[in-house]
Parts: sequence; structure tokens; C-alpha cells
Amino acid sequence: MVTPFKQPTPEELDHDFLWRCSKRLPERGHIGIFNRSYYEEVLVVRVHPELLPKQHLPDKLVTRNIWNDRFRHIRHFEDYLVSQGTVVRKFFLHVSKQEQRRRFLERLDHPDKNWKFSTADVLERKLFGDYTDAYEDMIRHTASKDAPWYVVPADNKWFTRLVVAAVVVDALESIKPSFPKLDDDKMREFASARSALEAERWWNVENVQQAQIELLEGLA
Repeated sequence: MVTPFKQPTPEELDHDFLWRCSKRLPERGHIGIFNRSYYEEVLVVRVHPELLPKQHLPDKLVTRNIWNDRFRHIRHFEDYLVSQGTVVRKFFLHVSKQEQRRRFLERLDHPDKNWKFSTADVLERKLFGDYTDAYEDMIRHTASKDAPWYVVPADNKWFTRLVVAAVVVDALESIKPSFPKLDDDKMREFASARSALEAERWWNVENVQQAQIELLEGLA
């Protein structure tokens, strides 16, 4: 399941910054893909500190250490997920400033891509250096052995997809996935169901054959 996280809603702002992502975690045996996540809270909000008041935090918690505090909360959260059997892999798709410019112009030049363009992206582009600093600090403080970051050059989409796919395959192979095994009681239940279905099938065949005989006799 793919979950995109956009600008927080009023309901989400009334909860802690991990809440909206934790409620969308995949159930056991499933794969969940987050398009953005709680990391926005140490990126966008850090570059735009004017967003912090909207999160209704007590004033005493909004200190110069807030970003290090959030890094710590994120590490603990991911440690908890790993301890509960969740495999965590994080990807930073790094697009150069030159390639970003090219893609923005492409969206403007092609009518079928106009819907992708936002003037807000051009304004945010002016903060490219601030975002780069925030990304570097975030990755340095939240990478771990069990929840690693993969910084992927993303100017060429084919290469990006290749690297991400290889990491996902490696993660799947590491957990050796298999279909659930059924116990003896369930197998006996299935055997009974098979017998009932097969008996029903033969009953239907016999009835069809009988109907055919009666039809032929009526035509004779």
C-alpha cells in the first residue's frame, strides 16, 4: 500500500508529529510505502519554523534543541518498529538543482504535464541550500544499522528505480518470506470441504446427464 503524506490536516496537527504516519503502518505480512513521512517534520518545518506554532506545542518545548529531540524520537520509533518485526528502509532521492530546473521547465512546456507544476515549488527552490543542510543533518542523525538511509542519485530515473528495486529485493530475501502454513485441524477442514464440493460436482453431472436422456426420449 502506498500512502502519500501532504500538508497536515487540522486533525493531524492536533496530535504528535508521528501520529499520522504510525496509524498508516502496514499490517504484518504487507509492504507499506510512504511517499514523504514524519521526516517532513525535521525538513519542511525546520526550513520554515513559522509552521511550528500551528502544531500547538507548549512553548517550553519549542527550544533550540527541538530538532535533536525529534531525531531522538524518530530513532526510538524506528527501533521499536524493528523490534516488532518491521523491516525499515529509507530512501533519499537526490535530484540536483540543475535537473530540478529542467523538470520544472518541462512541466511548463508540456500541457499534459502542467498539472504537476506549482509556483510554490519555484519559491521553495530558492531555499535549496537550506533544504540540503537539513537533509544532511537529518540523515546523519537518523541512520542506523537496522533502519538505514539510502541516498540515491535521482537525476536519471532508470538508475533510481534500479537502485531502489535492488534494495527492496535484498530486504525481502533477508526475511525469507513464505506462505502461511496451515495446522492439521485446518487441513482436515479443507479435506471435508473438498469432499463436499466434489460430491456436489458429480451430483450436478448426473443431473445434466439425466436431463439429456429425458430430452432425447421426448424427441423420439
